[in-house]
Amino acid sequence: MQTLIIHPKDTSTVFLEPIYEKIENKIVIQNNCSFEQLINLIETHDRIMMMGHGSPDGLFSVGNFDGGYVIDKNVVHLLKKKKECFYLWCNADKFVEKYQLNGFYSGMFISEVHEASFCDVDTNQNLVDQSNYSFSKIVSKWAKSNMKNLYENVKMEYSKLAEFNDVALYNLKRLYYQDSVNSI
Repeated sequence: MQTLIIHPKDTSTVFLEPIYEKIENKIVIQNNCSFEQLINLIETHDRIMMMGHGSPDGLFSVGNFDGGYVIDKNVVHLLKKKKECFYLWCNADKFVEKYQLNGFYSGMFISEVHEASFCDVDTNQNLVDQSNYSFSKIVSKWAKSNMKNLYENVKMEYSKLAEFNDVALYNLKRLYYQDSVNSI
């Protein structure tokens, strides 16, 4: 299986790098990618993993990508053809559900203290870091699985941390899986 990793380079999301560190047969795109190159890469890969900061409109572009988003409505037609997609950014759920896409995705995902404050979660940097690095470690452990397996195992293992970490509890409640291809 060929995996395309789209993770715009950003020091505040370095904790996500272990997710794809051990995946074989991958291409990692962090910046300096034109829209045409991105289209070609999405078309030619079986699995697409997208992560970083974002909004309901898509995954923010950081670095030298064209435009404000690296993943947005302009690539939906390609993502609709893929069953194995991973969308990890704040409010990716709104993007995935709006366009009826498939895969494992997150809603609002607290990865910084100011986000926790915005979401009324009382925390500190240590608990945010614990949640971030634990989440990435768990996803990395199951990253070679299909998306449904990945989702189920991440939910199960991350729930153990959520028992005593309010950031993890908040994030856990906002992890989803959709497979509209098999539900038709």
